[in-house]
Amino acid sequence: MQLSTTVCALATPPGEGGIAVIRVSGPDTYAIVDKVFVPIHQNRKVIEARGYTALFGHFVLRGQTMDETVALFYRAPHSYTGEDVIELSVHGGTVMADSLLEALYLAGAVPAGPGEFTRRALLNGRISLTQAEAVMEIISAGGRQGAALASAALDGALAKKIAGIQATLQSLYAHLSAWVDYPEEDVPELLPEELTMTLEETKGELDKLINGYGAGAILRHGVDCVLCGRPNVGKSTLLNLLAGFERAIVTPVAGTTRDVVEQAVMLGDIRLNLFDTAGVRDVGEKGDAIEAEGIRRSWKKLDEAGLVLAVFDADAGLGPDDLSVAEKCQGRPAIAILNKQDLVADDERLGTMEKTLAPYFRQVLPLSAKDPASLPKLSAAVADLLGTGQVDTGAAALCSARQLHAATAARDALAQAIRSQREEGLGPDAAGVCLADALASLAELTGEDATEATIDEVFSTFCVGK
Repeated sequence: MQLSTTVCALATPPGEGGIAVIRVSGPDTYAIVDKVFVPIHQNRKVIEARGYTALFGHFVLRGQTMDETVALFYRAPHSYTGEDVIELSVHGGTVMADSLLEALYLAGAVPAGPGEFTRRALLNGRISLTQAEAVMEIISAGGRQGAALASAALDGALAKKIAGIQATLQSLYAHLSAWVDYPEEDVPELLPEELTMTLEETKGELDKLINGYGAGAILRHGVDCVLCGRPNVGKSTLLNLLAGFERAIVTPVAGTTRDVVEQAVMLGDIRLNLFDTAGVRDVGEKGDAIEAEGIRRSWKKLDEAGLVLAVFDADAGLGPDDLSVAEKCQGRPAIAILNKQDLVADDERLGTMEKTLAPYFRQVLPLSAKDPASLPKLSAAVADLLGTGQVDTGAAALCSARQLHAATAARDALAQAIRSQREEGLGPDAAGVCLADALASLAELTGEDATEATIDEVFSTFCVGK
């Protein structure tokens, strides 16, 4: 990408809609738009328009008046990209948007690549790499809490947090370097206890960021959730409750669900990508081949899931097939749901089933899949299991695997520095080497030392027009 070019792209989703917005950015933005946009007032000129103003008019393509247009003007550096920017709004649909893009191409603009506007904002110093990544996280957020997390990153919460850690480590590194390299200057030696304490405090801050990554990722993108259990325990009924409509067929006949049924739902602040699987049971060597294949797919989905809701029939009690399901769920992020709780009159019997399942599951939750009042209980249990209930959406948080990798490398370098002082009995110069590694990883995280390949990787996930 050359910053000397002027680019344009559709900034709104393609297809039918109220309006379509075309964004133009670059050094020749005003000159190019002046060739295609005609203000309704003849005494108004695009070239003379001030930033944060608007003009109404129409655009022309090959001399033909095409559509009413609203032009919004931004002057460098006070724009999204830090360059001259004009946003042109026409009626929605593909015809007028494509015609306006054609007119801009003929006037000298070139098509923008994926994420090119945000990339220009990065290269022009408007935002950091972590803020650039947050832009895409906001666009793809699956719920309000996830959007709030991404918004905090866009506001610079993560960049500020990392900058504070970098300042602490840089000061420590400078002190150690001066003490090692200039012994004749009488630089005061850093006490081992003070050095270790500072390293541990800083490592603790990185640990907190790293440990919160999983829950934050779930809030932003959702989690693949499998409903599993033997036939007729109420898996499809639970799917319909979560979906809010009759998504799956529910009958008294065992084996109704033969394939994996998928449905995305919101449970509280978490998006669940639900997979209702075929009821698992021993069909024998001569059993229904189609049902057997459905069961095989059920086990496969369970292995891939980030959350398992294992459903059991509290009224019928637990059998060998139920225990097989429970054993498969052991050690996984799984909740046992004792369905048809309303049909069980004996609390002691229900308690016995809970005790039987407890060794295999993080939580055991009695409920009725037919009752909407069960949803808040299930939502609270899932949030507790996945740790999303403890997430501070206004705090700094890692929002990409790239950031997690860099933060982990920095944390591991600090851990090695601590070991070099406590266990290995090495001098402060050994800690200094580890500090240099930690600072390099943090610079990679923020984008200060990011390679062109890293930047390309980040923006490869972006949509055109952002």
